[in-house]
Amino acid sequence: MTRILAVTPSALLRAGLASIAHVAASASNLEEALALAAEIHPDLMIVECDERSIHEVIATAGESPPILLLSSEPEPAWIAAALRAGIRGALPRDAPQAEIAAAIEAASSGLIVLHPDWIGEVFAHRVVAAPAAEPLSPREIEVLRLMAEGASNKTIAWKLQISGHTVKFHVNSILSKMNAGSRTEAVMLGLRRGLIPL
Repeated sequence: MTRILAVTPSALLRAGLASIAHVAASASNLEEALALAAEIHPDLMIVECDERSIHEVIATAGESPPILLLSSEPEPAWIAAALRAGIRGALPRDAPQAEIAAAIEAASSGLIVLHPDWIGEVFAHRVVAAPAAEPLSPREIEVLRLMAEGASNKTIAWKLQISGHTVKFHVNSILSKMNAGSRTEAVMLGLRRGLIPL
């Protein structure tokens, strides 16, 4: 049976997921979920997200278990970005239980899942070519090099003596400037561009 890590502040949604799948653990936010995932190794994380939290979810997609998104306010642009970053799929938060159960099985088997009502909008979303890469600041290069060492945001904050919030800001800025969909992609681009010493 697929072991699920439910990531949502909603007790009602957690209960609903528990009624259709084996929820091994639950967390109210992504930071807590990633710590739990390192302990229990779930097959799939089901993350409730919106436009405010999607960037953080995308930033962790490369270093987390497979992710299935649930959202009540999907935007084609960020769903497309999430899929490019390796997130397994997205469904409406209020999708019928049978649809969510089928999506869990599909996503945990490595398939991409997208609600039929969203397919046209997501694939019709025009992808604009990225402008020339904006150079990283000296501090962003420091953060990128620590990311290359596999350091977590918490470790980066401690090593650079800055807040966790500031680290998240720098990571998001790095991903944006490098047009990277994940931390792993940013590190690979950094190696190619000579920003990270070998």
